[in-house]
Amino acid sequence: QVQLVESGGGLVQPGGSLRLSCAASGSIFRINAMGWYRQAPGKARELVAHITTRGATNAADSVKGRFTISRDNAENTVYLQMNSLKPEDTAVYYCNANLDYSAQGTNRYGVTYWGKGTLVTVSS
Repeated sequence: QVQLVESGGGLVQPGGSLRLSCAASGSIFRINAMGWYRQAPGKARELVAHITTRGATNAADSVKGRFTISRDNAENTVYLQMNSLKPEDTAVYYCNANLDYSAQGTNRYGVTYWGKGTLVTVSS
């Protein structure tokens, strides 16, 4: 079984910072791209930032210069450092990973998994 577990969400004042983490576990033998998405109340889920196996990144225009995505391949973990947070950043943040893993003696390639999400609330 593959699991993605996010942590680090919470309540923060405008201008503050949070660091989200997402750890992947299971019989994984390769993680390809990883990313963070968010979904605010009444809105569609949107891409926040994305990172490839080699570390190439891209981010939504709304978070460029404030959020940084990184990964630790040895720990199968992706991070999202969020600085200068704004009320409009309030959302549930989801981790996403495209990975190769083994299940019941069969190798599966390029499967996308999602975490259950962590709530970030930016409010004074």
